[in-house]
Amino acid sequence: MSVTELSLPGTVWVASDIHLARQVPETCRVFYDFLRQATVHADALILAGDIFDAWIGDDVALHDPEPWLAQALQHLAATARAIPLYLGRGNRDFLMSTGLANRLSAHMLDESTLLRTDAGLVHVSHGDELCTHDIGFQRFRKIVHHRLTQGAFLALPLAIRKAIARRARKTSMHSHGTKPMYLMDVAHDAVSEVFARHPGLTQVVHGHTHKPKHHQFPEHDNTRHRWVLPDWEFDSEPRRGGYLAIDASGLSLHAFPGENPSTATNKGNAAARLARVAPQDAPGD
Repeated sequence: MSVTELSLPGTVWVASDIHLARQVPETCRVFYDFLRQATVHADALILAGDIFDAWIGDDVALHDPEPWLAQALQHLAATARAIPLYLGRGNRDFLMSTGLANRLSAHMLDESTLLRTDAGLVHVSHGDELCTHDIGFQRFRKIVHHRLTQGAFLALPLAIRKAIARRARKTSMHSHGTKPMYLMDVAHDAVSEVFARHPGLTQVVHGHTHKPKHHQFPEHDNTRHRWVLPDWEFDSEPRRGGYLAIDASGLSLHAFPGENPSTATNKGNAAARLARVAPQDAPGD
């Protein structure tokens, strides 16, 4: 597994699973406000995958984007001009490439990222790679992440790629309604392996499951932590969105929108003053 290592001092915000699309204009609007807040109150922003609800190739975005997509890219580019912006790939937008990142003046992350922060070592990924109980999904994931498979797909006409994406979306929605819940959550053993690969690591952050929570590991005297990022949805109930803040005071989950951070005096306090999602300790996964 490829791993990016980054040194990110100061205040770092991490968000995931926004699922930007033409069909969710209110989610887009709120997220663009979040981007504006990040440029003022964070020193760097990481978007840990599923930024878009679907991605069928950079060529669509770079050459002839639909109006909603052109607007999304403009907001991301404006963010990248203000603060370092890092883009991770999710299970919906794994076809994003460095070409897109370069156009936005952003940075594309590998599947796994190790951050050196003021709160210590923090591992960030989308999280779908940790759902190892779902053998069928992991087999499919391995196939679609292969460069030959991706090359063949990207060589198809745009209309065919769109049709395949629609079909894949319908299949995914159906499978989520029939699979046992444990298959769609991350595996405890997979998270433990991440800790084992990186000596000194005590914090793992991921999205994908849409189950924001702070987990601790009793078998390690609760010194290891797993933080699950919120998903974003403002076009239907329940309306929700949020992010993780990392700074010298530690890690904390926050709802967005929350209290206006402009009332705070500095970046660290701004993050602390936003509506907080109270950490809930869990006896493992």
